[in-house]
Amino acid sequence: KGRAEGVVQHLLNLYIKRNDLFRLPFLGDSQLEKQFLSGFSYVDTPDQLRAWKEISSDLSSCSPMDRLLCGDVGFGKTELAIRAAFRVVLSKKRVVVLAPTTILAGQLYSSFSARLEPSAVSVEMVSRFRSRGALSEIKKHILKGKNDVLVGTHALLNDDIYLNNIGLFIIDEEHRFGVVHKEKIKGFKASVDVL
Repeated sequence: KGRAEGVVQHLLNLYIKRNDLFRLPFLGDSQLEKQFLSGFSYVDTPDQLRAWKEISSDLSSCSPMDRLLCGDVGFGKTELAIRAAFRVVLSKKRVVVLAPTTILAGQLYSSFSARLEPSAVSVEMVSRFRSRGALSEIKKHILKGKNDVLVGTHALLNDDIYLNNIGLFIIDEEHRFGVVHKEKIKGFKASVDVL
């Protein structure tokens, strides 16, 4: 019971701290966003429409978002995350997408790349399958402002360069991360938008 109360108190303190933070709203460009949304090859479900409206409202506010998006496989959660990423990139901030496994990171990289790269959004991936040279190039791109979205595993949490100029932190299947990684993730929840 004592440990549960401690977790609740920590979360309450985190939400109080987040409510006191101010950040410029991610307003995006209505024309570009409308064009981007029309590129989705499926019809949005009522739940997707409602969830996107809520996410869009969070991004347009002056307080960092901390939203949990739940749904069955095929609900379209990844599409909603991609839309949020697009909005944040339009506001000149980077997006980091964190996945618990290399396979899932690869799937997310494919999805984000397919949707975002036609709109001139740079998407890169960090994983154990990337060479040191490739990872070095990615870091150079980040430092030069040439990376918009970075997808990867917990390895992203181990290098501050990967986390430079982040506006949105997308975490897929957070429950599958270990205690050490969850503690590091908690640190970001105090200052950036989280989905």
